[in-house]
Amino acid sequence: MNQSDSDRLSSEFQKLGMSELESHEEADIVVLNTCVVRQSAEDSATKMLRKLYKDKQETPDKLLVVMGCMVGPDASDLSQEFPYVDLWARPQQFDLIVDHTAVKYGLDVDGCLSNVVQNPGVNRYVSVVHGCDKFCTFCIIPYRRGRESSRTIKQLNCEISLYVDNGVKEITLLGQNIDSYGHDLRPRKDLADLLESIHEIDGLERIRFLTSHPNDMSNRIIRTVNDLPKVCNNINLPFQSGDDVVLSNMKRGYTRDQYVEKIREIKQEIPGVTLTTDLIVGFPGESRTQFENSVEILKFIKFDKVHAAAYSERSGTVASRNLADTVEQREKKLRLREINDIQQKIQSEKNKKFLGDTLDILVEGERRGRIFGRAKNDKIVYINDDVGKLCSNGKTVKVKINQTSSWSLEGVPSGTG
Repeated sequence: MNQSDSDRLSSEFQKLGMSELESHEEADIVVLNTCVVRQSAEDSATKMLRKLYKDKQETPDKLLVVMGCMVGPDASDLSQEFPYVDLWARPQQFDLIVDHTAVKYGLDVDGCLSNVVQNPGVNRYVSVVHGCDKFCTFCIIPYRRGRESSRTIKQLNCEISLYVDNGVKEITLLGQNIDSYGHDLRPRKDLADLLESIHEIDGLERIRFLTSHPNDMSNRIIRTVNDLPKVCNNINLPFQSGDDVVLSNMKRGYTRDQYVEKIREIKQEIPGVTLTTDLIVGFPGESRTQFENSVEILKFIKFDKVHAAAYSERSGTVASRNLADTVEQREKKLRLREINDIQQKIQSEKNKKFLGDTLDILVEGERRGRIFGRAKNDKIVYINDDVGKLCSNGKTVKVKINQTSSWSLEGVPSGTG
């Protein structure tokens, strides 16, 4: 979500005649886009803000803006703690930032806020529903991003069509809870409607979406993923805990068995689907036995990727008010390490099954000096291209996999050796 917001704001600044710089020290305008989903993320934002204080001292006229989830409805406490920040903007308050910038520098704001990023590249994130109505006890997002608000299918078709006209091949639809897209619209729509509409855009090759919620991933959505060729066969479905008591304390709204049944349904409906998930260890009150219930789920389902995190208390959440953080930090780290070790072995074994296969890879660019792209199942593939320009950005190449690791695959363009 934050990457999508940053891309959009960057585009609006470009339309005002500005260019992006690598160094915040040299910039006339610095926008710090913040995430507070975990305490470590907020700590990083705070640390960066203190570093930017030196910039303001040396260049008082520099415009310093803070946006994103760190900024709630009332920024007065933040203003007192960081008085050198010129503007505080909540998520998606692009117009506030652009207008303030235009006034400060005497720029023409007409034509801005078109939603479309200039020079968008091969793939692009598009926010389709903002906010969240779930109110999980560990999560601060509903209090910072607000309640769910969906953009219309017409708006999204227009934006995505413009991206495709400018070279984008792959779109990732974003929502804090993507499966609830359209439930607030009148007439009511859902994610399947949006997928079916976007699928008709000429030139668009791939569609992804995240993040899903077990309670809202309907059978219709699952069937639509399988039925539409452009929709990638990869689903991110957080389970957060494998223990029913912990899930209840998290206010997730489903049981362990219900989650496993949803996974069974997905695997049955979508042959070859790859699954990723999110998991929290060390939630308040989580016993060793309850943690092992999560490990059991991990070993049973065998996800292709797991985003695991140790619980960190978020001020303002239900958990911070009502649940004592009883698991010691040392124990949280031990559990997190155990999860990561288990998952690394699972991923290594799953990726080995791709040896000798030929996959369609959409080339995204270079990473650490190597050409890379992704398969439709979201596997990262590094391409050994001795031919030269065979693997140009935005091109889909058939790659024969000849090497695997826990984190990626490697291969050569089919027919080159």
